[in-house]
Amino acid sequence: MKKQIVIIHGGDTFATQEDYLNFLRKYEVNIERYKTDKDDWKPWIRRMLQENYEVITPQMPNKTNCQYEEWKLWFEKLIPFLNDGVILIGHSQGGIFLAKYLSENQFSKKIGGVMLVSTPYDQDSEGYPVLSFSLPTTLNLQTDKVFLYHSKDDPVVPFQALEQYQKLLPNATVRVFEDRKHINQEEFPELLEDITNLG
Repeated sequence: MKKQIVIIHGGDTFATQEDYLNFLRKYEVNIERYKTDKDDWKPWIRRMLQENYEVITPQMPNKTNCQYEEWKLWFEKLIPFLNDGVILIGHSQGGIFLAKYLSENQFSKKIGGVMLVSTPYDQDSEGYPVLSFSLPTTLNLQTDKVFLYHSKDDPVVPFQALEQYQKLLPNATVRVFEDRKHINQEEFPELLEDITNLG
């Protein structure tokens, strides 16, 4: 049986419907992005690991205006399909979702590792709070194999978020980058190596 990886993508959250509508009004579409099949590292991870791993990348509800309770309901639909040893990876909003969910709910499967990539802690780079994704005062990710990845030049999530996670997860393995921005590149060799080293 192949080992499993679940990758939860990022998203945005807003305090009010009007804030959300203003975001949509001001959002600048990059049409070139919609004309290619290029993406970030998630499909690359699947291709690189497909021989030995089953990589599951669920589309979480309404990623442009995500709400924790909606994501929680959707995530829990996946759990019956997961096996012991599953590796959970969260990118951006997906990371704070996993940190909150695992700290507030008993996960019914043994977790092989948790990897948080460019994960907000209490606000984004523009000062918007995480709202329904607010974390408890202590974190318990239900595994001793925790990895944190962040770039110093991240324009979306302040680098200070990594320092806040380090305080609450002092035994986590930390990977700091100088120039990866929000870690949306097409390949992510450091993450790939950490996954394969988990065995």
